[in-house]
Amino acid sequence: MNETAQVISADNNLAMQAAEMQRIFSLQQQTALQWRHSTAKERVERIRRLKESVMAREQAIYDALYEDLRKPETEADLAEMMVVMQDAKHAMAELKHWMKPVKVPATKALLGTFSKITYEPKGVCLIIAPWNFPVNLMLGPLISALAAGNTAMLKPSEMTPATSRVIQEIVEDAFDESEVAVFQGAAETSQALLALKFDHCFFTGSPQVGKIVMSACAQNLTSVTLELGGKSPAVIDSTVNMKDAAGSLAFGKCSNAGQICIAPDYLLIEEAAQAEFLQAFDAVLKTRYGNTAAAQKSSPDYTRIINVNHVKRIQGLIDDAVEKGAEVAIGGEVDVDDRYIQPTVLINVPRNARILEEEIFGPVLPLVTWQDQQEAIDYINAGEKPLALYVYSKNEARIKKVLASTSSGDAAINTCLVQFLNHNVPFGGANNSGIGNSHGIHGFKAFSHERGVVRDRFALTQLFSAPYTPFVKRFVKFAVRWMT
Repeated sequence: MNETAQVISADNNLAMQAAEMQRIFSLQQQTALQWRHSTAKERVERIRRLKESVMAREQAIYDALYEDLRKPETEADLAEMMVVMQDAKHAMAELKHWMKPVKVPATKALLGTFSKITYEPKGVCLIIAPWNFPVNLMLGPLISALAAGNTAMLKPSEMTPATSRVIQEIVEDAFDESEVAVFQGAAETSQALLALKFDHCFFTGSPQVGKIVMSACAQNLTSVTLELGGKSPAVIDSTVNMKDAAGSLAFGKCSNAGQICIAPDYLLIEEAAQAEFLQAFDAVLKTRYGNTAAAQKSSPDYTRIINVNHVKRIQGLIDDAVEKGAEVAIGGEVDVDDRYIQPTVLINVPRNARILEEEIFGPVLPLVTWQDQQEAIDYINAGEKPLALYVYSKNEARIKKVLASTSSGDAAINTCLVQFLNHNVPFGGANNSGIGNSHGIHGFKAFSHERGVVRDRFALTQLFSAPYTPFVKRFVKFAVRWMT
């Protein structure tokens, strides 16, 4: 097939896919209207169907995640299966409570009225998931969408083809296409979906792509939840137990080979503590992954980078930093063909190095030292608001100062990543790192319209109406003074 024929074929395939999207979107619009009346019991049943379909393919999920990312089964359990099962169980248990209207008091001007907030399904929702946690970050938002009474069209990542196929099997087993449907494809597929007039879009990915998604949604005034990323800092001082801090940061930086939106992206460390930290961090890596570079590379517990292009991108960040004067204190080995990057720590990193400007999304930790804590705070505030911020210290005054003087989507003290696992805490970014929240009731609200309802019982509002007689004028003056 010549190049022109290939282009025509690709265009025809996209046109056919767009037509199929429109067909299913129309079906889901009808279903969404019916689901506006759905009860908690009916919604729980939908979540249960999803949960059972996931559990029936447990081994297939493990195999797919290993094929796509060489993700260890235990890591898949912790970061994919456990999170999804926890979200489903929590939503099923709490949904009846979440759906209850919330009574709110009337203002003085509306005495004699009754007010409440009801939670309505938004309608047909689009969920676009990333490749780093392809099960968790697709099915978690889907659970929230179903809990809120919505239908959904899903777009998994083309970078994890094996896992995306399993997700499609899960959905097709549990739902009719008029309820939930999956569309496979690359950027063109996402663009075609975004052209539809969805009632809500939930996107997880990079800030750069998030801007594109938000711009596309703005054309239809579609509301959005954006779970983005950015450069999440960790601030550490000399008061901590360095062994514990190093263990925590190694968990955050090496799990999934650092391909986590809330991974500590760089470390702002008190200068006096750097040497002790390096020693402790190196010891942790050797304990967890092997005493030698060869042992670490062959460790069955260490995930691979998603593809060769991302390996080259991260290698480029390391090389750029070293060329500008940084030193490789730990690790540094890269095998492009094996998609392997050894856990790496860089020191003496110059401020103009790209690795301090771009999100790393890999197992490389650059260190920036400080002598006065205000230096660390100023450094954080000079950049975009991060998705997560971590503080390692035993000094309460220092902890409070960092939290009070900075802004981030979420924060954790003397630990990292685990804030994602608490479904009672809203998870989301701030400005460049995201818009809106997810998890638990916060995810339910993200996919719901909070509708205010005011009901008149014996209100005196008619007394404020024209004609503005002397009595009405005096009454209004009295009301204004009374309320102020």
